Amino acid sequence: MIKSSMLSFVFTLIACSTFAEGALKLAVAGLSHGHVDWIFNRKNKDDVQLVGIYETNTALIDRYAKQYGISKNMFFTDLGKMLDEVKPDAVSAFGAVSEHVLVVRACAPRNIHVMVEKPLASTLEDAVEIEQLAEKHHVHVLTNFETSWYESNQQVKSLLDANKLGDIRKVMVNDGHEGPKEIGVSKEFFEILTDPAKNGAGALVDFGCYGANLMTWLMKGEKPLSVTAVSHQNKPDIYKNVDDEASIILQYSGVQCIIQASWNWPFSRKDMELYGTKGYAIAAEATTLRYRLQNQQSEKTEKLAKRKAPFDDPFSVLSAVVKGKLILDEFDCYGLPANVITVAILDAARKSAADHKTIYLSQ
Repeated sequence: MIKSSMLSFVFTLIACSTFAEGALKLAVAGLSHGHVDWIFNRKNKDDVQLVGIYETNTALIDRYAKQYGISKNMFFTDLGKMLDEVKPDAVSAFGAVSEHVLVVRACAPRNIHVMVEKPLASTLEDAVEIEQLAEKHHVHVLTNFETSWYESNQQVKSLLDANKLGDIRKVMVNDGHEGPKEIGVSKEFFEILTDPAKNGAGALVDFGCYGANLMTWLMKGEKPLSVTAVSHQNKPDIYKNVDDEASIILQYSGVQCIIQASWNWPFSRKDMELYGTKGYAIAAEATTLRYRLQNQQSEKTEKLAKRKAPFDDPFSVLSAVVKGKLILDEFDCYGLPANVITVAILDAARKSAADHKTIYLSQ
């Protein structure tokens, strides 16, 4: 086993050495989000190099410095100071959802690109401000969804675009797990997820965002006509301030989407079913596709390879976009247009659940 002191030396050496040709200089803003470990565990990739970490929680700084052998010189407690000193090409935000707008406010005027964890923002007002800042300062703001990595979802859309499924009639998206406490998230991440101000809501936002994002992508940016949602606390003793169960119905002209977001599943799931006038396709998990088309007597199952680079890694996508090597489709799951609509859907869903009525969206 490599000792912590040796790891610290290695990480410091990487941070201070000459960058690999074309490598994206990346800084991290926040360590409280449970997905931040991804950046520290990237192996055999030299397209991104970490140059700085912003965090104000000293306990988190100590924990990550020790766990990954990171030199304390890499850490900053002032976001602006970090940005001005290390001059990153991009920042990846791993704090509360409500802090995403603060990161973009700091980065955009400095012409620094941003990638946030899903969803884009905790309120529609913040999402619109982020979009305006990005447009004004000509920076990319991407939103990372795990389902963007799934080849199965890509194949469903390919079948749809090839008219093999006909016209969409119904989509069902099921996302979630047993619950944040039940799966053992860190106390810092738990605090975010169970704070309606920091996260926007509970399961409704945490997992409802996947379906809203996927549906916006499938519908090529078309907004739903209406949003109807029901949320509930099945475990109020654990989740006192947020919902742990939510169902959202998106109604389009001739198309309906049902999103089931839950912290009550018996196991983790992220699957999608699309039913059209000529057949159906089910993204059962990342690399499993089930489908039945017209004139087929039974359902077929295909095992798929993982998405090809750079789509096999969100940081590779960020690097490719910033470096101009990749131009995303207009309503790609990572892009701003789809994610502003995603937040608009979540905003309507929260209002619908709170007011017990259908919310109609302006087109």
